[in-house]
Amino acid sequence: MLYIVPTPIGNLGDITYRAVEVLSSVDLILAEDTRVTKRLLDKYEIKTPLKAYHAFNEHQATEKIIEELQSGKNIALVSDAGTPGISDPGFFLARACREANEEITVLPGATAFVPALVGSGFPCDRFHFEGFLPHKKGRQTRWKHLTSLENTIVLYESPYRLLKCLEEINSFLGEARKVCVVREISKIHETFHFGNAAELIAAFNAKPETLKGEIVIIISSI
Repeated sequence: MLYIVPTPIGNLGDITYRAVEVLSSVDLILAEDTRVTKRLLDKYEIKTPLKAYHAFNEHQATEKIIEELQSGKNIALVSDAGTPGISDPGFFLARACREANEEITVLPGATAFVPALVGSGFPCDRFHFEGFLPHKKGRQTRWKHLTSLENTIVLYESPYRLLKCLEEINSFLGEARKVCVVREISKIHETFHFGNAAELIAAFNAKPETLKGEIVIIISSI
């Protein structure tokens, strides 16, 4: 059995009892960054062996993992934070398991965009989750597609590209769309910043020290 296990996106207390039970009982944990996952395991005194599994080795490692599952091992997959497969490694292995008729159990748990979306106060009955935009090739094409959407839009972005992203929102979607930039969900410095894109650019330029942390951008529906 492959268990896909969400892990806290900030506060380590957000892990579920079931996730701790699974991580304690499986034969192996596949981790995006073993150093990050070890901090979580140490907190909950979990001694299960760790192995790196990330975007740079998943194609080479997956066949061996399938063989281990077929031999009867129970394996858990985690990312650094949140639910594997949502803008993190996970899809490739899940697909390979289905193709090999190996069982998968996905535990419910943390995903950064959900608390950001709900906390923004923007309509969330219908929304488009874009995740990370391409850094270069294809980025303009994606923006052109997003301009055709009338529902709430959810983006992930690096703090190093936040100002660029806000400039693109202003250029492609205009100043009428309200924007919420959410930083450090569930952490001690969690903050929600509201305004149109131009107002937020001015605010972050005035306080550049706030340009850090994990970021979710919510763009209001029309």
